[in-house]
Amino acid sequence: MTNTLLIIDPQNDFCDSNGALHVPGAEEDCIRLASMIDRIGNNLQSIHVTMDTHHFFHIAHPVFWLDGDGNHPEPYTIITRELIDSGAFRASVPQYQHYAGEYVSTLERTGKYNLCVWPPHCLIGTWGHNVFPVLSGKLIDWEQSLPGRVVDYTYKGSNVRTEHYSAIRAEVSDAADPNSRTNFALIERLKTADVIAVAGEALSHCVANTIRDLLTCIPSEKLVVLDDVSSNVPGFEKLGNDFLSEIRKIGVRIMSSDAFLS
Repeated sequence: MTNTLLIIDPQNDFCDSNGALHVPGAEEDCIRLASMIDRIGNNLQSIHVTMDTHHFFHIAHPVFWLDGDGNHPEPYTIITRELIDSGAFRASVPQYQHYAGEYVSTLERTGKYNLCVWPPHCLIGTWGHNVFPVLSGKLIDWEQSLPGRVVDYTYKGSNVRTEHYSAIRAEVSDAADPNSRTNFALIERLKTADVIAVAGEALSHCVANTIRDLLTCIPSEKLVVLDDVSSNVPGFEKLGNDFLSEIRKIGVRIMSSDAFLS
């Protein structure tokens, strides 16, 4: 039986208390996950790590938007099509105004989320983009333990015109950017495993959306969610709890990192 571990966005900006978008509990998640890799590393045939990867100018960052007074909105502001149409918010770069309205409308039609303005995070080339040290060190140890082992890194989110919670596809695909569409290469790599354990940050957003997308092409019985190594963005705990209830009903296994391959 082949086992793989999929770690979603275990980066400093989420996992360190000084990170731009700190997820409470994420540091402890990484410590437990590192301990699990130390315990079962020889029984993991592959490890996949996704990396949230952004420019400062991005549709979900404050600099993209202006309010009615010409100020950038505060982080965690929710922007709806109604607010755009009323003039409460507009794109800071006029050429994006029409697109911004259409984008927010598309998000609302999908029913997942309204657009949330996040603090600029996981910026390319910065400390915040790096993997949290305790976990990074353990991933290097895993590679070094057997010649030829390579952790598979997947980068997502560098398109400034769309959000990219899921590692599989962007929230709204961009016709000009193949990287915003379904990542069939990652799907095929994951399909080779009999068991896919999933961990990382944040349960309420990137973990939840990645698993939902995986369930369209991978049987639910292959997936295991490690619930003690994944935490919710503050204020979005209900999304994470509802997601766990949702996947439990369709046969996805949920267990602790201590129990996995024990």
